[in-house]
Amino acid sequence: MPANVTSDRDFRGYAGRPPQVRWPNGARLALSIVVNVEEGAELSIGAGDERNESVYETIDEIIGARDLCMESHFEYGPRAGWPRIRALLAGYGVAATLNANGRALALSPWIAREGVADGHEVAAHGWRWERHALMDEAREREAIARTVAAITATAGSPPRGWHTRSATSVNTRRLLLEHGGFLYDSNAYNDDVPYLVREAGEDCLILPYAFDTNDMRFQPGGGFIFADDFARYCIEAFDRLYEEGAHAPRMMSVGLHLRIIGRPGRIGGLERFLAHVASKPGVWFARRDAIARHWLSAIGRDDIVRRALGADAA
Repeated sequence: MPANVTSDRDFRGYAGRPPQVRWPNGARLALSIVVNVEEGAELSIGAGDERNESVYETIDEIIGARDLCMESHFEYGPRAGWPRIRALLAGYGVAATLNANGRALALSPWIAREGVADGHEVAAHGWRWERHALMDEAREREAIARTVAAITATAGSPPRGWHTRSATSVNTRRLLLEHGGFLYDSNAYNDDVPYLVREAGEDCLILPYAFDTNDMRFQPGGGFIFADDFARYCIEAFDRLYEEGAHAPRMMSVGLHLRIIGRPGRIGGLERFLAHVASKPGVWFARRDAIARHWLSAIGRDDIVRRALGADAA
């Protein structure tokens, strides 16, 4: 490699030697179930947006007119998918993170209320279901503020985590620090454990997310067809991380969507996965805010918790 090649990217991470953090009660693995609540926040001319969303059950973007077919697909999530997912999580006693768009909760506020009543965390997924990569700073600052306001109004407390749809902007983490109140950022896919990054002179906690152990792979071309595809893949990932967790901390993220895994032909895959996990001792089903607080305390960085949560840090 030429000597003059440089990058601000981190390819080394912990170099195979993460901090020896032990999860509560000696658990081998922290399992984070993330339920994405996006329905109603998808781009839609019917909602006054500049275009229609093109990513859903079929590839058929309607340009220049309202797409009632696409809107109906997204409506399935709150109407039918959420009750199924909610019941399954409750049946296994899973504390999950609802990764919610602000506009989605403004339109379906009962999801936030029911999630909080069930003991779930409500984290921020942006105002609309859109990438932030090309947003100018002022527009992104407004999107963060609107998201926090909507979640606070529906869930009763502000979000402590943030995860933009796919690509963030180069300003996102700095703007989250500027807004305040955020304990962690999940806009990374590069590790199996939390880690710190330096942003605007402050240390920030990153809780990596995952696109492979994710029901989005039921979308066209994603590789999952049958419910068992999801179950088998997630079980394989879990078993490997569980084995490694005997010697080093491991975290697993499983991404769900109301309109995707909530379908009757797919929900069984989630049920089979949860049944497999529940049969193993030493698994911590954890909200992401709980993982963040535990990790920061274990590495001696309660100052980051106090900075983010203020009076709520106790």
